[in-house]
Amino acid sequence: MEIESRSQTLKMQQIIDNLPVVVFEYTVNPDGARDFTYLSAACEKILGVKREVLLNGSYPLKVFIHRDDWDAFELLVERAIAQVAPIKWEGRIFISDSEVKWIEASCEPQKLADGRIAWSGVISDIRKRKELELKQRESDLRYRKSETLFSELFNSSPMAIVLLDGQGNVEQVNRGFELLFGYTITELKGKSLNEFIVPQELESEGNDLNSLISSEQIIRIESTRQRRDDEMVSVIIYGVPVHQEDKTIGIFGVYVDITEQKKIEEELKIRNSELDNFVYKVSHDLRAPLSSVLGLVNLAQMPGNDDNPAEYLRLIGTKVAQLDNFISDVLSHSKNLKMDVKTGVIDFEDVIQKTFKDLSYMRGADQVNRNVEISGGPFYSDPWRMGEIFRNLISNAIKYRKLNNVTCEVYINVSITPDRASIIFRDNGIGISVENMSKIFEMFYRASEQSEGSGLGLYIVKNAVEKLNGQVNVISSPNKGTQFDISLPNQSPNLS
Repeated sequence: MEIESRSQTLKMQQIIDNLPVVVFEYTVNPDGARDFTYLSAACEKILGVKREVLLNGSYPLKVFIHRDDWDAFELLVERAIAQVAPIKWEGRIFISDSEVKWIEASCEPQKLADGRIAWSGVISDIRKRKELELKQRESDLRYRKSETLFSELFNSSPMAIVLLDGQGNVEQVNRGFELLFGYTITELKGKSLNEFIVPQELESEGNDLNSLISSEQIIRIESTRQRRDDEMVSVIIYGVPVHQEDKTIGIFGVYVDITEQKKIEEELKIRNSELDNFVYKVSHDLRAPLSSVLGLVNLAQMPGNDDNPAEYLRLIGTKVAQLDNFISDVLSHSKNLKMDVKTGVIDFEDVIQKTFKDLSYMRGADQVNRNVEISGGPFYSDPWRMGEIFRNLISNAIKYRKLNNVTCEVYINVSITPDRASIIFRDNGIGISVENMSKIFEMFYRASEQSEGSGLGLYIVKNAVEKLNGQVNVISSPNKGTQFDISLPNQSPNLS
């Protein structure tokens, strides 16, 4: 029986010694002395110290345990002794001068009859677990940093950004989106974005885009979207599918506002078209009078020609004057486009009188009856452009007067307020037909064959008014004259 009991004890000892943990007993005596009273064979493998060294007390725990973990360990043990409480501790121990290992100790107390308290438990090697925890913490930290960076980028980006779920419903929008389209996340959350910003005529396009992105295709298109105030916005749309575990779980959309760019492109197209037209017309209108002059010179030099030379000179003078007027209009147009707006006080009476005087050379200028009314003041604007506006309006009134001995009536009314000047310019000339009304401000357009002008007059007027941030409108009927209504802001330095 005794042999069998001893056999079982040996077998149990073998089992304990083969465990991947250190089985221990730590005993505290009534006099306060304390030390290990049992350690299993795995001690050296796990703790790096022979169990005999720890059992005979020649290797104090304070030297054994990492200095950064000692205070917490000592406090835990003192409390457990005072309360006869279980101990569970994890920390670092030195297994050599340069190598540190993480262990975990877990034990339960037992109060013995002689007053001693013995804690029995196990010590485990938890290095791998700690390495995994460290990697997990580093991964979590990287994820939080990435999440923070993404959140900062998402919210602070000047572009409009939206995040949709797999069904195309809104998950999140940034401040740029709210500013561009006028909708907040509260209004959009969980709803289909197409219902808010896709114009009705582009509804199928919006659905097609969602389908394309959901099928894992990255897209980039130029299109139009609608703001909350119903204003249309030209945008470049970038759509990127969001993946998780090889599955599309959402859509990341970026809207780049290119409305101003589109306006510039359209303006550039217009300017290029005007430039082409300008080059063609200038070359044609420069050559026409020069060809006439050359023809007259050749005619005058023909043998046997006894025509009066004075008539040739008169005709040549007419063509040269026509050429000079054309070049003057071209230079005025160029100057209006390039010259900065310069503000000064405008004396309308002086501007109008000087303009009539400068145009007195024109045929029919002596048949003009003018009626000028000016009220209010003072008014500040660009003196050169104001002169160009009146020069072209008055010269047009003279050119397009009725030719059947009817007196050319020109009525000019200028009403000035602290905010603006309202100018009414009316004549009793041949007027403008309905079909020509929409074209009169175009470059080189002549509404009537009555004049051989450059066709730049009203184009210069409109551009000069626009340079001054004003507006011009026209009312006209054939044989009933024409009226121009011009409104210009007062650039008075006294206005804030």
